Amino acid sequence: MGNKAIRDILLENFREDMLGFDEPMKNHTTFRTGGRCDALAMPGSVEEIRRLIRICKKNGIPMAVIGNGSNLLVRERGIRGVVLKISENFCYSTVNDNVVTAQAGALLSSIAMKAMNSSLSGLEFASGIPGTVGGGVSMNAGAYGGELKDVLSYSVYLDEDGDITRIGNEDHSFEYRHSIFSEKKYIIIESAFTLKQGNRPDIKARMAELNRKRREKQPLALPNAGSVFKRPEGHYAGALIEECGLMGHRIGGASVSTKHAGFIVNDKNGTSDDIERLMEYIQEIVYNKTGVALQPEIKIIGEK
Repeated sequence: MGNKAIRDILLENFREDMLGFDEPMKNHTTFRTGGRCDALAMPGSVEEIRRLIRICKKNGIPMAVIGNGSNLLVRERGIRGVVLKISENFCYSTVNDNVVTAQAGALLSSIAMKAMNSSLSGLEFASGIPGTVGGGVSMNAGAYGGELKDVLSYSVYLDEDGDITRIGNEDHSFEYRHSIFSEKKYIIIESAFTLKQGNRPDIKARMAELNRKRREKQPLALPNAGSVFKRPEGHYAGALIEECGLMGHRIGGASVSTKHAGFIVNDKNGTSDDIERLMEYIQEIVYNKTGVALQPEIKIIGEK
């Protein structure tokens, strides 16, 4: 289906102010790279998301889902069909007793702050993670010894037909950087986290300490998408990459961070092609030298 047909279908069914067409995806990823998508939709309600799912399915329009674009590489040829962005348009959160409930577009950092302000402990590790609740739960995001699976109570999602289902923690099939949402084309719309009462100054101090460590060890001043590769069993990806002499290695405008070898930075106006080629080169060298096969942690989407 061509751009014009997709545009016409969406404009018939949705407000123009929640739509973008021929949208540069570099504006929606923390790598600041990526080609254009045919259409970008930013619904503000569950009903609008549900309607988008059903209209795309009925008309055979492909749909990709993104959050804050912080764990994502969009290829230079862009994305055909519709990109559903669930971010600042869908980010309401509440605190009730010791439970924080948040829409999928809420930033993990914002709900960690909300928990701290309510003297609730358990999300300190997430205070510096730049992703959204939906993206974080999908990949069981974690840092500094904590993972979302440790505090998640339930999630509500829309399936491929737009029907709503609620599942508890045990039904998420959580593993390291993996959940049921890694495999299924389900769209998280809400998650709840059960936390513990704590001491607000202590929680605040712990968050400050973790964020200090991030600033010291991670290239936060340059466009990046977080840890590029999953942690191999018995190893650390960054340490392997550093051992192989790849710190600072460059392809085009992208390079392996000299601050943390587990990160790739877009430090010289790089492209997604540069980043993907650098990822493949790192995998090849690390495997040849150590026998360890690195698996991407970031999600790669778009036309090859």
